Amino acid sequence: MTSPRLTALRCQPATPADVLDASAVAALLPEVPHWRVEGGMLVREFRFADHWETMAFVNAAAWVAHREDHHPDVQLGYDRVRYAWSTHSAGGLARNDFICAAKLDAILELC
Repeated sequence: MTSPRLTALRCQPATPADVLDASAVAALLPEVPHWRVEGGMLVREFRFADHWETMAFVNAAAWVAHREDHHPDVQLGYDRVRYAWSTHSAGGLARNDFICAAKLDAILELC
């Protein structure tokens, strides 16, 4: 289940002071259980039945990213998409990344 605490939050401008330490990251990971930390980014690959479903999800996720003014790295394939979040302005993982990850998970729960 998606973290209602995280999905209720909005992204805020971040600075290097907002980078999460390892214990804070470990505390937030259970709230986005399908995500993992890889190369200093919060990462998840989503799989879909076909290109149409993949693109529908990508478009919904793009709306979330635009609304939150927080933009991920995206790798797109026919039936899959990989999202990687990090807060570039902060120089690492920040709460914004977990907020957006939870919101992408919530999109799937609505379908």
